[in-house]
Amino acid sequence: MSSIREKGFIMDDLRISVETWDIKLAQRVAREAVDSGIPLKEIVAEGLGAGMARIGEMFGEGNLFLPQVIAASKTMEAALEVLRPYMEAGCDAMRGTVVMGTVKGDIHEIGKNVCCAMLRGAGYLVVDLGSDTGEDEFIDAAAAERAQIVGCSALMTTTLKAQESVVRYSDEAGRGFLIIIGGAPCSQEWCDQIHADGYSSSGAEIVDLVNGLMEKFDPPGRGTK
Repeated sequence: MSSIREKGFIMDDLRISVETWDIKLAQRVAREAVDSGIPLKEIVAEGLGAGMARIGEMFGEGNLFLPQVIAASKTMEAALEVLRPYMEAGCDAMRGTVVMGTVKGDIHEIGKNVCCAMLRGAGYLVVDLGSDTGEDEFIDAAAAERAQIVGCSALMTTTLKAQESVVRYSDEAGRGFLIIIGGAPCSQEWCDQIHADGYSSSGAEIVDLVNGLMEKFDPPGRGTK
């Protein structure tokens, strides 16, 4: 009798591991999924991602709280670490790369963490720079990771200008990525004013925003002299 489980059971366990924030289960089943020959895109999107999508739905319905969302996100991250060597070997498993951070002078991370969790669940590779992130750190990380999108969070009115600085410095450096912004004091009007490429008011909206931008991704400055 074969010891290899059916694909459906493996995918179910991947989903359940995220929904129950069971890190050990996520790591074990991620290895099993690779050994079973399941394509990485399916492991991420239909297994781990499906679990994270359900977490997002429950959070939006008010049936889960932020610590549970973060726990689910960390579970998915642990599984992605197991998969990373295979991704780096040339497998195109992720939908794109997003660099996220809270801007210089701002130490708030809750909203940014939720956005990171939602994007990971949607199949994006997310590089989280944490809080108090300088303009050069955003630019350097985007270049190093070959990111398509950089997300700048600001939770205080006094740090909104730092978002504008990221856009300005990035343009001066000849950026090859799009910039999105978010945070309590932000608005679409502010986004338009500083010439950012997109605005999300919540973690529930950011996946649709990023999906839309990725579909028509054309790096700023492409084709210009």
